[in-house]
Amino acid sequence: MPDRSTRLNPISPASFLVSKTLHQPSNLFLLAAISLCSASALAQPATPAKPKAGIITSHSEGLHGYIGFSTEEPPDRAMYSAGVGFYTAVWPLVDRPLANFQIGLASTWILPNNSDDRDTPLAPEGTLARSWPERGPTWDSVFQTVEGGVGFWAGNHFRYHSPKFSMNATPQCYDYEVGSPGWSFFQSNEALADDRLGIAQLSNRLLIPPDGLPFEGEPSGQFLGYSWLALPFTDPIAGAPPTGDQSWTCFLNAANFKGPIAFYIPETWSKIGKLFNYPYIFGRGLDARPATVGGGAIEINTVPRFDSLDASGVVYSKIPKLQFPVDEQGRTFLVQDVTYYSKAALWDSLKTWRDGGDPSSGRFDANGAWKPTLTTQTTEYDQEGKKVVGVERTFDTKVFEGNVWGLQWSGESRARFAVFPQYYKQAGEERVAVAPADVPRETKLIAKEFANAAVGPAYTSPTTGAWATPGPTKGPFKAKLRDGSIVTYSWYRFVDQPSLQQYHWSDEKKARVQQLVEKMHTSWTIDAEYMPPPTRGELVRLDPGLIVTPPKGLESGYVPIVTRQECKQ
Repeated sequence: MPDRSTRLNPISPASFLVSKTLHQPSNLFLLAAISLCSASALAQPATPAKPKAGIITSHSEGLHGYIGFSTEEPPDRAMYSAGVGFYTAVWPLVDRPLANFQIGLASTWILPNNSDDRDTPLAPEGTLARSWPERGPTWDSVFQTVEGGVGFWAGNHFRYHSPKFSMNATPQCYDYEVGSPGWSFFQSNEALADDRLGIAQLSNRLLIPPDGLPFEGEPSGQFLGYSWLALPFTDPIAGAPPTGDQSWTCFLNAANFKGPIAFYIPETWSKIGKLFNYPYIFGRGLDARPATVGGGAIEINTVPRFDSLDASGVVYSKIPKLQFPVDEQGRTFLVQDVTYYSKAALWDSLKTWRDGGDPSSGRFDANGAWKPTLTTQTTEYDQEGKKVVGVERTFDTKVFEGNVWGLQWSGESRARFAVFPQYYKQAGEERVAVAPADVPRETKLIAKEFANAAVGPAYTSPTTGAWATPGPTKGPFKAKLRDGSIVTYSWYRFVDQPSLQQYHWSDEKKARVQQLVEKMHTSWTIDAEYMPPPTRGELVRLDPGLIVTPPKGLESGYVPIVTRQECKQ
């Protein structure tokens, strides 16, 4: 997910205090007298107290940067714009849940391709992103995005030892985000307003809690595959605004679950033009435009920091221990099998099936897939705006054989995990990475520990509006997860779920979509192959508590909608 504090937001204007002394001629004699009486005091100014060593102060902005890779352009950019997928490693980046900590593991961003727009704003006046002038003149990079992925999120309420997977999208210039069928991306305990719900739950076998999907056991570099494909669940709609037929659908590939889990409803993207009375952006959203993807990254967003002085007044700093899985050759494999997709991958066969033709297996057709060559470069880091140097002596990014992106570590030690430099020394305007043995004892940094994350409040949903009318068919039920939470959910008929009620689809349209979903539930099982399997390594396992079985009579055409998530007492 983008780092909104540094990647997206402009630098806030600095505030200054200005004091003024008004000297009037009538006061000059008095001022002179005061000056003479104070001469001895002024001749001996007070010596400022010397900062003391070992006084530890807490700060944010402990580390920032994007450990990333780039991809080559597809041979036909317009063709291979209907999807992207890859496998990303899953592991405990930190050894315990930390407060005020957010790092997204390797993921990507999907944007609508508006490259034909050179100078006209896509972000309407009044949206949050429009207040970020450095994103102009078009604001195309903050207009609409699909993002999310695997990570440790500062807004998580129920943390455990490993990361979680979460979808996320920004349909309205970062005015709000949509991370699950009911909630934002950790921005509120309460469900999104009915008219901001944007994800339709598709799977009838997997719960999608607002706090993200946890994993089973203690992953140590196993891979989760996920893909985003534009699929034609509905037809285009003319009008003001027009709405395209692209439902961006998330597929997962784990050891114990495979298949599509949810999609962003096309109207989620198109309605911004009508809402702001801005016809220029009709047809420019992710519901209608080809997608563009430019690579991926580990986004180092929010990292706490301790500062302390040594006996000479030099600043030393400490960040949390960040660990990465390594093999016997000092390699960390982070991302593999990056693939771009055309409509031949799945769109065409699904549309044929939807319209009464041959069934679609859901398996991605290799004829619609293209694998780009990956490239990478040394990452630049900063700590509170000061350049960090010396990290490259510990590791550097690398593309390994087989087009696998990761890290190559230096040194001979081959423990299970390698550790990112944790300590830094101020040198001019830079922070230089130093070994723990080189941190002076008087700083007291070595023994200082960062605060653990607290358990958050419950996520709640209303009992009125779209959640109640038409309402669920059966429930509520409860499921226990490995993150210590209890999820409450109910079974809704697919077209009756809360996110779809705001658009008042015709009975004919609802019946057609419902029929397609029922066929998918019957034919697309969670142990079949959809996205191609990984070329190396093992698949991670999702928390088994997420996997559910529909009640008798609701096996096809019904989905489990989470209505609450709370701490297990």
